Amino acid sequence: MTASAEPSRCGWAGSEAEMRDYHDTVWGVPQRDDRTLFEFLTLEGAQAGLSWRTILLRKDGYRDVFDGFDIETIAGYTDADVARCLGDARIIRNRAKVESTIGNARVWLEMDDPVEYLWSFVDGAPIDYRRDASNPVPASNEISDRMSKQMKKLGFRFVGTTICYAYMQACGLINDHGLDCFRHDECLRLG
Repeated sequence: MTASAEPSRCGWAGSEAEMRDYHDTVWGVPQRDDRTLFEFLTLEGAQAGLSWRTILLRKDGYRDVFDGFDIETIAGYTDADVARCLGDARIIRNRAKVESTIGNARVWLEMDDPVEYLWSFVDGAPIDYRRDASNPVPASNEISDRMSKQMKKLGFRFVGTTICYAYMQACGLINDHGLDCFRHDECLRLG
C-alpha cells in the first residue's frame, strides 16, 4: 500500500471528515465508562428519526448543553433546565428527547451498575459479527430486542430496538466493522 492510499472503511463512513473521524476513532470501540455510555445513549436517542450525521455535528453542543453528560447534574434538572435546553440551537430541540435525557439520567442513577448491566447483554465481551457482503448489518437483532424491552421496563425512553442496536455498535458491544475495514481487527483487539 502506498503512503497516500486510503485504508478500506465501512461504506457508511463516506468521504466527509467528521464521519470518517468518528468511524476511524470512536465507532465500535468498546466503552466501559459510565459517562461515555450515558452520552452515547443520549445521542443515539436524539438520532431517532434523523441521520447520524445530524447528531454527530451537534455532539459538542450536546456536551455543553448537558453539562458534559454529568449524570447526577442532569438527573437534577428542573423545568427551567428543560426550557434552557429547548432554547439552545446546538441540540435537537425536541421536548420528548430532552425530557428523556433527564429521565434516563434518573433511571441510570437508580441502577446498581449500569455499565455491567449493559455489557451483560453480550456476556461481558464484544460480539464479532464478522460482517461481509454475505452477512449484512441488520437494523436490529434478538439482543437489541431484549435490551430494548428490558430498558423500557426500567423506565428508559428512546430505547427502541433499532436505537439499542446502533448503541451497541457505537459502544463496541458488537463489532460490526466489515471484515475488509481496517478498524475491524483494531476494535476486536480493544475488546
